[in-house]
Amino acid sequence: MDKPYTGGCACGAIRYSIPGEPLFSNHCQCRDCQRDSGSGHGSYATFARAGVTVTGEAKHWDMVGDSGNVKTRSFCPQCGLPVYMTFAAMPDIFTIRAASLDEPARYKPQVVTYAARGYGWDHLDPSLPKFAGMPPA
Repeated sequence: MDKPYTGGCACGAIRYSIPGEPLFSNHCQCRDCQRDSGSGHGSYATFARAGVTVTGEAKHWDMVGDSGNVKTRSFCPQCGLPVYMTFAAMPDIFTIRAASLDEPARYKPQVVTYAARGYGWDHLDPSLPKFAGMPPA
């Protein structure tokens, strides 16, 4: 069995453990992710939700993405760190913030999404494929 991906918030009040490998890993330059990260992009790894365990009580806030679907961002009420996201239209996936990993070096971005909304000062790996929005399914 592969080593699970583990992580959580800065103060340790929220922890997660995820079996298996990411289904998708991306840097997202949409305006929502820019605001949420406080920088030019957010970095995420998306996993199958089956087998994911979360301990601790997160606070949640919902927002509507460009697709019209609701995404729920979850953060620690103690330290404020954004930790994970879930999507009403895709209940079988679980997305974590790459920086919340215990071993952030395990994060390997595959693409840049919403590159059309990126800024010249936000330098990302130029070898990554870029999509103006989300890549086709």
